[in-house]
Amino acid sequence: MDKLIIDEEFIDNVVVLKLRGIIDSGTAQYLEDKFNDLVASSNVRIVADLGEVNYISSAGWGIFVGEIKGIRQRNGDIKLAAMHPDVREVFDLLEFNTLLKPYNTKEEAFTAFKTHQNSKTT
Repeated sequence: MDKLIIDEEFIDNVVVLKLRGIIDSGTAQYLEDKFNDLVASSNVRIVADLGEVNYISSAGWGIFVGEIKGIRQRNGDIKLAAMHPDVREVFDLLEFNTLLKPYNTKEEAFTAFKTHQNSKTT
């Protein structure tokens, strides 16, 4: 699969983005546009379900890292869920866990919004 498909579901003021495909220089703009649309409509509590993403390039990681500050300034967050082992390995090597919190499942990520209603990382 050489494209990115994004499905969104709104649950209790949290947006779950189900991403499928790859996130690279050819698809990163689509993801960035999705984040921008969500922020513009004040939807800043985001779970990115990466369970069906088998590759994220530096351009793709750059979108997540680039968007997180603005989202957190609006009292939101991006929580990454269900990363494939290869994707998680790169995430860990790049030490992005200092910026973005990974969760094993989308349910865990969603629950984190509920249990940490008032937490904010800057």
